[in-house]
Amino acid sequence: MPFTVLFVADICGRPGRQAAAHLIKPLREKHGVDYVIANVENSAGGFGITPEMARKMFTYGIDLQTSGNHIWDRVAILEYLEQKPKLLRPANYPPAAPGLGWYVDQVGETKVGVMNLMGRVYMTNTDCPFRVGESIINRMPSDCKIIIVDMHAEATSEKQAMLYHLDGKVSAIIGTHTHVPTADEQISRRGTAYITDAGMTGPLDSVIGMDKGPSLGRFITGMPKRFSTASDDVHLQGVLMQFDESDGHALSIERIKVPFDISKVQSGQVISVD
Repeated sequence: MPFTVLFVADICGRPGRQAAAHLIKPLREKHGVDYVIANVENSAGGFGITPEMARKMFTYGIDLQTSGNHIWDRVAILEYLEQKPKLLRPANYPPAAPGLGWYVDQVGETKVGVMNLMGRVYMTNTDCPFRVGESIINRMPSDCKIIIVDMHAEATSEKQAMLYHLDGKVSAIIGTHTHVPTADEQISRRGTAYITDAGMTGPLDSVIGMDKGPSLGRFITGMPKRFSTASDDVHLQGVLMQFDESDGHALSIERIKVPFDISKVQSGQVISVD
C-alpha cells in the first residue's frame, strides 16, 4: 500500500485556521491520508503563531507543523519550540536558536522524516541550507525511507537547485513562502517529488493573504503600512503525495485547492479557532 501524505500550504490568519480546522479531517478520510504536514508560520494574523494556535493545529488533524522566517514573530512561541519537537523551525538557523529543524515520526511501522530548511536568497542570512540538508539526511535512521523537506524560500532558482542537490536522497521537496502555487509539480527520475511553491491556505482575494488596500498603498506611495489578513475567497491549498514505503520513492504528487466558506458551515458544526 502506498503511504499518503497531505502537505497543507502556508496557513494564513484566522481564515486559514478556519479552513484547516474544517477541511483537513474530511480530506484525510476522503484520500486515506496517513500523515499531514502543514506550514503554520503565518497563522497569527499572517505573522508567526502562538502556542495556543499551535496546540489547536494538532487537533485539526495535522501531525507535524513546519515554519519559516516568521516563526520568531511571536515571542511566546520560543519556549513552546523548546518543548514541542513537532513544531519545526528552519534547521539552518544557528544551533543555539530555540527548537528543532527536523523530526522523525513513527506512523505504524513506517518512519517519516520531516526537514525544514530556509533559503538565503532575498531572505535572512542563515547557515547554508544545502550543507545542512545533506547533514541531516546522514543523521536520520537508516530505516527512515520517507523524507520530506519543506524548503521555505523566496527564489525559484534556489528551490530548484535544492531539488538537484537532494534528488534521490529525499522523497519530496515542497517549496513554501511565496503563497502563490506553481504548476511545476513533478517526480524526478530518481524518485523525488517536487513543487516550487504549494500556495497558501487562506484568503485568495488578497495580496498573498493580506488586505489589498494597505498592500497597494505601500507599493504606490512607498510608505509603511499596517497589514491585516484579508477574509474573502478562502481556500485550502497544498499537495497530496503518495510514496513507496519500501524505498521512499514518490509515486504521485497532485496539487489541491479546496474552497471554504465559514458561512455555509452549520452553526452546530463550527469549530472555534480562537
